[in-house]
Amino acid sequence: MSAVDVVVRLVYLAAATLFVIGLHLMNSPATARRGNVLSAVGMGAAVAVTLVLLLAAQTVTPAGWAVIAVGTLVGSAAGLYAARRVAMTAMPQLVSLFNAVGGGAAALIGIHDYLRFGGPDGDLTLLTTTAVTLDVIIGTVAFSGSLVASAKLQGWMPGRPLLLPLRGAVNLVVAAVIAVASVGLIAELAGTPALLLIVVAALLLGVLVVLAIGGADMPVVVSLLNSCTGVAVAMAGFVIGNSMLIIAGALVGASGGILTKLMADAMNRPIRAILVGGYGTGDAAGALPGGAGDGVRTIDADDAAIRLAYAGRVIIVPGYGLAAAQAQHELHELAELLEERGVRVDYAIHPVAGRMPGHMNVLLAEAKVPYSQMREMDEINPEFPRAAVALVVGANDVTNPAARRPGTPVSGMPILDVDRAETVIVVKRSLGHGYAGIDNELYTDPRTRMYLADAKTALSELGTAVKTLVG
Repeated sequence: MSAVDVVVRLVYLAAATLFVIGLHLMNSPATARRGNVLSAVGMGAAVAVTLVLLLAAQTVTPAGWAVIAVGTLVGSAAGLYAARRVAMTAMPQLVSLFNAVGGGAAALIGIHDYLRFGGPDGDLTLLTTTAVTLDVIIGTVAFSGSLVASAKLQGWMPGRPLLLPLRGAVNLVVAAVIAVASVGLIAELAGTPALLLIVVAALLLGVLVVLAIGGADMPVVVSLLNSCTGVAVAMAGFVIGNSMLIIAGALVGASGGILTKLMADAMNRPIRAILVGGYGTGDAAGALPGGAGDGVRTIDADDAAIRLAYAGRVIIVPGYGLAAAQAQHELHELAELLEERGVRVDYAIHPVAGRMPGHMNVLLAEAKVPYSQMREMDEINPEFPRAAVALVVGANDVTNPAARRPGTPVSGMPILDVDRAETVIVVKRSLGHGYAGIDNELYTDPRTRMYLADAKTALSELGTAVKTLVG
């Protein structure tokens, strides 16, 4: 083993260590930023030492180095632009887009190596050909599925499930085509035509599966696609014999799989049911009081400000409506006004608040909300009975008391116990239902008062009303 090989392996080991430490630090919002930085440093070191290895091996042509240089510059510029310019509210769709890039890149590695070294006259072993097949299937599904998820999150496609005719039968046929073509590729019966068929069918499968999944399940889908991308990267590592890709891909695949299970448990929905799709109708607008609002009690800014300002404790429940209105800064300003009056303020974060895991934590952190005030569901639920006011901003299904009784689409789903506070103030655009497609029983609870307005407007009005209070 040459000195260069020894250095490369040591750097890979150090990078893998940084990945593990970074993942551990991402368990907490307070340390997640540092974990992200450590992971980025590890990946940067791994990329740099890989380029040194290629340089020492002298196997890359000048044209190849030019392609690497251009790709590095373009990719770095795009990543830097996205990191600095994309709003926090658009982070879920950006993550989905990055998932697509990772899955597509991994699939291209497998495709390239098979076209170059595979076939009856090639030197790919059975194990390597199997890895190529899995790499292409998983990476391509992650690529097309992530693009559809990103389009749904961005609003370029409807967020509701899009159920095509005979979708179950079509999915089975596409999966069967992938299976048959995979056998042909691994057994060297069809070669390149089989590989092309796998790519086309896997692209179609990713689109069909994600189209049928609604916005309520999108946090789980994003996490699952991220896990698929990690597995595809690990398979690509086996294809080209790169231990760093294997380690990084395995870590992403495993952590994404664990997170997917946690998200599914938080919604009380098995992963298989999520993949079948068809759940919910999307976040729909509803009638204002006077129509379908029988039993609903509304509140104005002045009354709500009095209840908030003279409460001993307020628990704020942010939801996707807050993110859609980009009202996180107004929310924090209102909270600071209440704290100046001696009110204790905490934020209750449901595991699937927002549109991806950790989305709400990121939004609140951007508005300078202290991490110590962001409380997870299991931690904050016992404290709702001691809160004078629960202020719900844009959250719907995760606050629906119907989840506590059987026979409803949200039965068994863990919810935030906002209805156990002394008073509940709900800021929402309308009385429309959430992604589950059912009315929220919280809205007709005698303790609840509805403030029907856009979150940004409502929070600004509440802040102004609190400022006018004397004493």
